[in-house]
Amino acid sequence: MANYTEEHWNEKKVALMEKCFNGFADLGLHGTGIRVLAKHCGYNTSMIYTYFEDLDDLIIQSTEYCMSKVEDDFMAKAPTDVEDLWRFIDEIPYWTAKKHGKKYRLMYQVYTHPKYREYGQKFFKGVDQRYTEYAKSLEPKLGIPYQKLTGLIYILIRACVHYALFEDEFYLKSQIAVLKETLELFVMKYNPKANSLTQRRQAEFPTDEQNKEGNE
Repeated sequence: MANYTEEHWNEKKVALMEKCFNGFADLGLHGTGIRVLAKHCGYNTSMIYTYFEDLDDLIIQSTEYCMSKVEDDFMAKAPTDVEDLWRFIDEIPYWTAKKHGKKYRLMYQVYTHPKYREYGQKFFKGVDQRYTEYAKSLEPKLGIPYQKLTGLIYILIRACVHYALFEDEFYLKSQIAVLKETLELFVMKYNPKANSLTQRRQAEFPTDEQNKEGNE
């Protein structure tokens, strides 16, 4: 036990949270107790009780940790400049649904439950802060004030999450279309040099949609 350091303890706890959160995502939140979850994840119940007070404590901590990791994954795919912005917007909803769809569905089960609602409120206050910082990191890349970007990030996230939950193409495409048009206006207003470069490259290398419009 002398070699059982705090770092090792935390690593074991993180691994347990991730596996149990995925277990809840597979089995569903309601009706899944410690014994069922432990069996599904290949643990014994004593292992879980070593790190968590009870089932509620496990749900609260694992949801907060794992969904924060999902945010980190999302932010790691951030666009590098204005031209990369459109690639990011087109790809991110489908990537989110494929990689994290089950986690988002579980998160909403947890945070809409009356027992855990206050923890959801606390979590989303943290989200507000993290997305504001995310917008600030994008401001020098896109040339758009972070105050404007913050609201647009929420529109994109809502579209991504809704698609991950329901795979509703109509909702997704309508949201993305409005988001793109708004971003184009913001780029024209706040970063005209980047807008001019993008327009020139689009003229040199038109998209399939532009080619279609030109042939009509």
